Amino acid sequence: MILADKIIDLRKKNGWSQEELAERLAVSRQSISKWESAQSIPDMGKIIRLSELFSVSTDYLLKDDMGAPEALAVSDSDSIARPVSMEEAAAFLRVKARNAGQVALGVLLCVLSPIVLIVLGGAQECGRVSLTENQVGGLGLIALMLLIGGAVALFVLSGLRISRYEYMEREPLDTLYGVSGMVNERREQFRSVYTRQLTAGIVLCVLAVVPIGISLLFGGEDEFNQVIATGIMLALIAFGVMLIVRAAIVWGSFQILLEEGDYSREAKEDQREHSTLGTIYWMSVTAIYLAWSFYTNAWHRTWIIWPVAGVAYGAVFAAAKELRRRNG
Repeated sequence: MILADKIIDLRKKNGWSQEELAERLAVSRQSISKWESAQSIPDMGKIIRLSELFSVSTDYLLKDDMGAPEALAVSDSDSIARPVSMEEAAAFLRVKARNAGQVALGVLLCVLSPIVLIVLGGAQECGRVSLTENQVGGLGLIALMLLIGGAVALFVLSGLRISRYEYMEREPLDTLYGVSGMVNERREQFRSVYTRQLTAGIVLCVLAVVPIGISLLFGGEDEFNQVIATGIMLALIAFGVMLIVRAAIVWGSFQILLEEGDYSREAKEDQREHSTLGTIYWMSVTAIYLAWSFYTNAWHRTWIIWPVAGVAYGAVFAAAKELRRRNG
């Protein structure tokens, strides 16, 4: 095993991300990435510091033919780490890239789904169309269900395609020779695309309120202008969220293989313990959303529950984590 692979192996066994190891060594994350991809090697001072951090000898780090040190403490989760070959890692990245487009499209369809119902309902109330309330409701509901159905189909297909790799998000990984270097290289190639898509998505979501403001300023007393503005707002949000979701899924695939960020070994442990909480939470939110929407027939307003629930979930998760920590 060469030095690059030893650094990767020891870092993961300690449950550290590249950023965390870089902070302990007072170097940049890019330096760690280059060491782990064998693009450069640390100087002797950093070798000594690595040996101290990992509780191994400098001989173990520098000699390729030297076996793993017996004194190194390995947790139970590390002992059952799943090996990931170069071929499997490359296939996983291809599937995630393909799924990113489909899932993002599914999210787009979900956010766009109530627009027809909102616009037709507003047009009927303002006398812009000669349709009855039942006809407007029927047409709007058909459009909504068609778009939701298409989104569900995309989600199901994506889920089936990635199902064989689900263990990567839940279990400790033991990436074989060259995998981390390949993943780091691809991540760096994608970094600029990720930045552009994430920035564009956030900007679209922020600017989504502009049509509402314009309708209030120049729309006069015509309520239909506000209805159209609401539709445009949802469309801008839909495209913005689509860009964010696509970029995040591809970027997340790199983090999964490198066991960084939300996919570090510590985060995986938290995810396993709180998966039941997440299922109960989102099923409850969905039930509340549907009940509220059908009871009030205010689909153009009830969608607000989703961003609120998304923000609230972070607080619920953090509270549950703190409670678990206090209870030992």
